[in-house]
Amino acid sequence: MLRVRGRRTEIGVHAIRIRFVDDSGSELLGGEGTVQFGEPPAGVVDVEAGAVLVFDVPLPRPGQFAFEIALDGEPAIRVPLTAGYAQSFNQEN
Repeated sequence: MLRVRGRRTEIGVHAIRIRFVDDSGSELLGGEGTVQFGEPPAGVVDVEAGAVLVFDVPLPRPGQFAFEIALDGEPAIRVPLTAGYAQSFNQEN
């Protein structure tokens, strides 16, 4: 889920870019598009746009990864992700 918030002064169309990168900064997956803030009702000062993004995220190996999100060409947030191997469990009955 991606939610972009802004102020009433930011109504309009904004460019958004999402990158999924490995620990060296190499892009494994990416995309770009736009988000549009409409005019909110009278008295409301914050605007918001949401999107549900579904990725088949390629993880070539365990390690550190991150989603990097830029809005209007400026870095907005970096969401780190750590991946590892699933632990196997031996069960005896």
